[in-house]
Amino acid sequence: MTTEPTLSASPSASTGARRTKRWIDDWRPEDAEFWNTSGQVIARRNLAWSVFAEFLGFVVWQLWSIVVVMLPGAGFDLTTTQTFWLISLPSLVGATLRFPYTFMVARFGGRNWTIVSASLLLIPTVLLAIVVSDPQTPFGVLLLVAGLAGLGGGNFASSMANITYFFPHREKGWALGLNAAGGNIGTAIAQLLVPIAVSLTAATTLGLSVAGWMWVPLIVIAAWGAWRHMDNLSTARADVAGSLAALREPHLWLLALLYIGTFGSFIGFSSVFPKLIADQFPDYSTFQVGQAALSLAFLGALVGSLARPYGGRLADRFGGARVTAGALAVMSLGALSLIAVLPTGGFWGFLACFLVLFAATGVGNGSTYRMIPSVFAARGRARGDDEQAQAANTRAAAAALGLISAIGAYGGFVIPQLLGASKSLTGGYTAAFWGFVAAYIALLAMTVVVYLVPRRALAGQRV
Repeated sequence: MTTEPTLSASPSASTGARRTKRWIDDWRPEDAEFWNTSGQVIARRNLAWSVFAEFLGFVVWQLWSIVVVMLPGAGFDLTTTQTFWLISLPSLVGATLRFPYTFMVARFGGRNWTIVSASLLLIPTVLLAIVVSDPQTPFGVLLLVAGLAGLGGGNFASSMANITYFFPHREKGWALGLNAAGGNIGTAIAQLLVPIAVSLTAATTLGLSVAGWMWVPLIVIAAWGAWRHMDNLSTARADVAGSLAALREPHLWLLALLYIGTFGSFIGFSSVFPKLIADQFPDYSTFQVGQAALSLAFLGALVGSLARPYGGRLADRFGGARVTAGALAVMSLGALSLIAVLPTGGFWGFLACFLVLFAATGVGNGSTYRMIPSVFAARGRARGDDEQAQAANTRAAAAALGLISAIGAYGGFVIPQLLGASKSLTGGYTAAFWGFVAAYIALLAMTVVVYLVPRRALAGQRV
């Protein structure tokens, strides 16, 4: 039996796709001998560079969440509505881009598309550096450049779709969770390092523009690393027909709702957290550590990011539905606690409640994402799919990963907009949090009824 992956350098008659030395034709992760001999090493190498590229995607996607808080100090005069639009528009654009990005791995190859998508991140970073250097920049231009930051949000869908092909079913939860967490943590790193970099270069001509320039070298390294060390898989063929089949699956839409509640909450709260702290507790917005300014807002995204792979791992062990239900219950309690804490004006209680909420969103979006291939596999067993139908179902599940990640990311737009509307209409954020509590309880009930109670439509299994 051949255990080494086959690298093809000639055109494939079966697919008509062009082959180079970076295409792998023979990929059998479910074959234990193949996996232990060579597959695992290749998969982990691709995962490492995928994590780095996706990390930078999240950095760029969420740059405006921290830059917006610093604009008044740089001489910009923005209304509350304008501020929340600059925060939320990258999420809207990024969520929308996830739909086409889902198909790019199958169309161009995971390695090839990682090179392109990483290189595209240079556009919003360079433009951000230019526009924030002049306080007279029109709001429309700021909004356009903020929207371009959504290019970073699209990377998640293609990266996750790519990595799911590399790993066997038994390790998908951990691999996808690690890939996602490595990306998610980019939000925290951006919110941590940008205030430090800006404060340390305040005496230079860079000013706030360093928030964009500082990431350019890393983006170049990511594109080079993908070119040098990643691979394309010929078996990664998520065609349009498979995606249409996924869209016709009712469970895709239920899982998308869960992902809006979990990942949408994570990215939405991450993007708005610096603004909430600045509004509610201005004295705690930044702390001076020597010459550097430190914002504690990065802790929320950090906690949520680190929790995500454990959501996937717990789902591997206990089942995704159980872990997701538990996460939603904690999210409900976290939001209720914030409602109680906000009127007291206590920053440390506010921070503690939010960190609990962030941890639960991280676990929940990891476990929800792990549910996707499990639900599609259970649906196939319930239908009694033959080998050909199982292959088509696997491709549909891979497409569903990208589609659901796209739909769920719209939560990153909705949450800041709801918080902004609550602030404008009521003068505070409590009304919005009551809405979040109601949404989490409804999603918890749906998870229990549909996925914890054994059903024939899911082959009598708890997901």
